[in-house]
Amino acid sequence: MSMHRLSGCPSCAEPLEEGDRFCGVCGYAVSAPPPAAVDHPTIPIPPAPPAPPARPAAAGAAAGGYGSPAPAPGVPAPGVPHAAAEPAPGWGSVAAAAPTLVGDPAAWVTAPAEPEPEPEPRQGPAGATFAASGHGNPYGNGTPPEGTPWGAAEHPYGAADGPETRHDRPGGDPGTPGEGTPWGAGEAPYENAPQPGGAAGGKTCVACRAGHVDTDGYCEHCGHAQPRERDHIEEELGSVAAVTDRGLRHHRNEDSFAVSATALPDGSAATVAIVCDGVSSASRPDEASAAAAVAANEALLEALPRGAHPQEAMHEAILAAAEAVNALAPETPGAQNAPACTLVGAVVSGGLLTIGWVGDSRAYWVPDDRAALPRRLTEDDSWAAQMVAAGLMGEAEAYADVRAHAITGWLGADAYDLEPHTATFKPDHPGVVVVCTDGLWNYAESAREMAQVVPADAATRPLHSAQVLVGYALDGGGHDNVTVAVVPFATHPEQEPGPDAEPGPAAGPE
Repeated sequence: MSMHRLSGCPSCAEPLEEGDRFCGVCGYAVSAPPPAAVDHPTIPIPPAPPAPPARPAAAGAAAGGYGSPAPAPGVPAPGVPHAAAEPAPGWGSVAAAAPTLVGDPAAWVTAPAEPEPEPEPRQGPAGATFAASGHGNPYGNGTPPEGTPWGAAEHPYGAADGPETRHDRPGGDPGTPGEGTPWGAGEAPYENAPQPGGAAGGKTCVACRAGHVDTDGYCEHCGHAQPRERDHIEEELGSVAAVTDRGLRHHRNEDSFAVSATALPDGSAATVAIVCDGVSSASRPDEASAAAAVAANEALLEALPRGAHPQEAMHEAILAAAEAVNALAPETPGAQNAPACTLVGAVVSGGLLTIGWVGDSRAYWVPDDRAALPRRLTEDDSWAAQMVAAGLMGEAEAYADVRAHAITGWLGADAYDLEPHTATFKPDHPGVVVVCTDGLWNYAESAREMAQVVPADAATRPLHSAQVLVGYALDGGGHDNVTVAVVPFATHPEQEPGPDAEPGPAAGPE
């Protein structure tokens, strides 16, 4: 490593990589002469060369150098990266640590492109060393607020040492909750505290950290569009967790989810997960998915405690979701392009696993014992699935066709005759149910591929697993919104294996 390479941008102190010619934050030309420092001497400057010698510098000047007053508390010295001066927030979740990245741990730390001495590890507060965190920031500009401590084992510039950016979490913005605090469905994870230079009492831009955000959601200083409240949401209950993310290509998140738990009449617990995907070609798809998820969840929470069979309750919940989406359609007779979405849901109760769906969102069974067989539990309402079912095309050929993802079933006022699909399964071994939109399964389509990317501890850390799965889709390209719920399924010790012991249907799909 060159002895004279700048460690940070001379203009904004953003850390630089080897070979950088321009700062990625402020655009400053690194090769240009550094900006002229404003002279604030701590002792008088002699007016002419033959002047008498100046008095020795004060103690404060010795620390900051001649002409540079000692930095105020919480303000990094010029040329020193912010990370070396002040801590900043880490990711908050119920998990004690950041999500584990999928893949070979040895591949997480990438060697430099050219042989050179390995750079010294970064030192954080209290001497803690931070390796590359792997959590990229989709909005990756600027530095965190002053005086905010780093979370455990996290560092915002760790990913700068390797060519790959991970997206298991959307970047550690200053507005994220503290460690141990999950995001609720109504929280805005990207809201930031006002910064120096920003407008008091308003939101500050997540990109430049200085500009005020106007009512349209754009920074008045740099013009950066701010993330919406639904861009990334996480939620965890004791028995289920879900994560949704806007992805890397869409301008908004049109997915939605609902997770909940309730008690059955016999006192046992029932866990519910609903995932909906708005149809982008329809109007207001984000509203459609949100309305469907809420309606289906509420219908299940009303039916299950009064003793309704889970499969019957799921069927009625899908019909209730359809009515909620239909209510969003314009009242004009014959109006086209009504709001629409797909739906997939799972209920774990009384040793049974009940699945319901309309559209191409899916549910997968992944056993805890990875030697056992994983299974896809749903059949798509799509053009490709119809071609395969009719024997007209093979699965690989059908899903390679440009018409593959054209759905043939959905919730919406302009849908054909609604036919909710439901099925009940009775596995004889523990595992997890992965309920997801095509934003995930496009990158892990088969049950075996899905099982390979689900963490081994998914049953005990469902939120962590949902985070890893969303990150897997984002690392694959993030071409669509990504939503996934992970529902652990534990077998009952008193349950004896019977004819339905294989994780097949106890009651066939309707």
